[in-house]
Amino acid sequence: MGFHYERAQDVQRLLVTIIDKLGFSHIPKNRVYCYRSYGSKSRNVIARVHSLPRIWQQALSEPPYYAVEVLTEQYDRLPNDEKEKTLIHELLHIPKSFGGGFRHHKNWVTRRRVESLHQALRESYEAPASNLVGERTSPEKNRIS
Repeated sequence: MGFHYERAQDVQRLLVTIIDKLGFSHIPKNRVYCYRSYGSKSRNVIARVHSLPRIWQQALSEPPYYAVEVLTEQYDRLPNDEKEKTLIHELLHIPKSFGGGFRHHKNWVTRRRVESLHQALRESYEAPASNLVGERTSPEKNRIS
């Protein structure tokens, strides 16, 4: 069938969860779309992020948009932790300005930063719900009578 794209709702849900849990508030969730590509010959690429360049934003009178593409041949066989790390990596390429540009790897999109953010994501899954909204718990609150 050749190379083609389709919307990836499962990836979109995971991406939105990551944005929410890691506090990436500079990324409007309604302006990032996820796609799965089929038929890629790339062997060293798991995912890519694309943007609507400024010239096209101006020509179309549209705000910035980003698309995260996962290559099905590489991404789909990854364990969940690696899928999360892959999406964190791609989100780090989106600058705080959300203007259509990209952040480069050098000193920003690093393995160390991805691992640190992934650890924070894992901890957010394990934290009690009351802690996620900033409420502090004390030993007295946790004591069973």
